[in-house]
Amino acid sequence: MGVDYGTLSGRAVVVRVSDGAELGSAVFDYPHAVMDTTLAAGPAAESGSPIPLAPDWALQVPADYVDVLKHAVPAAIKNAGIAAAQVIGIGTDFTACTMVPTLADGTPLNAVAAFADRPHAYVKLWKHHAAQSHADRINDLAFERGESWLPRYGGLISSEWEFAKGLQLLEEDPELYNTMDHWVEAADWIVWQLTGRYVRNACTAGYKGIWQDGQYPSSEFLAALNPDFAGFVSDKVEHEIGQLGSSAGTLSAEAAAWTGLTEGIHVAVGNVDAHVTAPAAQAVEPGQMVAIMGTSTCHVMNSDRLAEVPGMCGVVDGGIVSGLYGYEAGQSGVGDIFAWYVKNQVPARYFEAAEAAGTSIHQHLTNLAYEHPVGAHGLVTLDWQSGNRSVLVDHELSGVVVGTTLTTRAEEIYRALLEATAFGTRTIIETFNESDVPVTEFIVAGGLLKNPQLMQTYSDVLRMPISTIASDQGPALGSAIHAAVAAGAYADVREAGIAMGKVNRGVYIPNPESADAYDKLYAEYQLLHDYFGRGSNDVMHRLKALKREVIAASALTAADDHTEVLAV
Repeated sequence: MGVDYGTLSGRAVVVRVSDGAELGSAVFDYPHAVMDTTLAAGPAAESGSPIPLAPDWALQVPADYVDVLKHAVPAAIKNAGIAAAQVIGIGTDFTACTMVPTLADGTPLNAVAAFADRPHAYVKLWKHHAAQSHADRINDLAFERGESWLPRYGGLISSEWEFAKGLQLLEEDPELYNTMDHWVEAADWIVWQLTGRYVRNACTAGYKGIWQDGQYPSSEFLAALNPDFAGFVSDKVEHEIGQLGSSAGTLSAEAAAWTGLTEGIHVAVGNVDAHVTAPAAQAVEPGQMVAIMGTSTCHVMNSDRLAEVPGMCGVVDGGIVSGLYGYEAGQSGVGDIFAWYVKNQVPARYFEAAEAAGTSIHQHLTNLAYEHPVGAHGLVTLDWQSGNRSVLVDHELSGVVVGTTLTTRAEEIYRALLEATAFGTRTIIETFNESDVPVTEFIVAGGLLKNPQLMQTYSDVLRMPISTIASDQGPALGSAIHAAVAAGAYADVREAGIAMGKVNRGVYIPNPESADAYDKLYAEYQLLHDYFGRGSNDVMHRLKALKREVIAASALTAADDHTEVLAV
């Protein structure tokens, strides 16, 4: 059994150990989804007055994750038509870095009645970017001190990661920080719920928790950030590390009752949705880059050598499979950008036409956009509506569209956004190649591979053939592969991936004419990329700062008005 925890839902898949055949699946949508404007949980929300959230926040409710186990797992078993007793192991994967503040027994702080209306008591989702200023301080101090771990992350720590989010929690809600016993990756929290044992996984510890060569940043470093942060590692983070593919423990009686599975079966050590997908796509050899394309894109790849790649999310020994260095890079917004544009910028007539044609609005826009040759729209955009994860590592950056006129149509901007994400991926690949970590094959997994025009665009922009995972459930299949190894069905993840993984090689081949045309657009993208992203013009940072100042002032005015009303 593999369970993939995504941004909006969890999916359970039953997989045959002998050949990776997917026998049944089920999906459960998180009841609270993503809370990014108001706190849609807690007493205030229940009373009809939800607490507003500041810009760049993204929270979730951990109980939603348990509900996936209670609903999707039994449904997947039923859909597979098997007996629950035939399941020998369960593995899970999660978005990362997604953090849960807990008490000593794993109880999330938001489940404590006194804290249910405190935003910092909730899960900070991977795309919670409100800790950018804290990440900046970590980066500046690490650079000044010459910390040896900084180059392992391309020279910059992300606001998405454990330490930046932890520092934000300390400085914005110290009472909650001091109450918290463990600062837990959701990938490990859900395994804790399944087994009753807290085991950190080597993947998130290495990529998101600054754990390198068996060590975390020193207490002296942390104290220099804030004296009260000195014990962050020893008091809140440090714990047993479990290796990928190992068993974290066995299924507890309580979790067996939730899932319908047999008590005592093996539960694999937690993992990240992107990294767990590599063996599912038979892509664990050096040079094989897997792009898991969904709301965001994560790029993972193994190499037999350790190198410093500017702006990478990290390199971890054994971060994907043992015996190789696992590299990670990524784009903070891809499918999220397309969804934002459709939700907020597309006129109603397009939705009506899509419905009449019996197709989705995304496919309708794509079909219209690709009626014309490359460059006909006269546009270039920057794919930074959710900031830039790689290679600039700056979530204060924002989106740009250049070239609009009074005749520009909605589908043209939509295509320019699709193309921009391909340009962002090309920037990442070129950075790896220039750092002597060559990308020799590009494999796509995730929901966006269903768009053939988008996939052909990537092939043309990258000037590389594109292979695709032969599964609609890449992360869940990868989790099932790890579960099979944890249960002893295979010696290691590489062996299991060969037997259970699935890939279609060379599905898309670059078109030379289109590739030449895209080279011209990419040159313009690079100019904008460096102008706005490398310090030539920091207007995006100034606008973000202005936005926060105005919202903060507005909130203070509203609070004062409320106080006056109460006084009257």
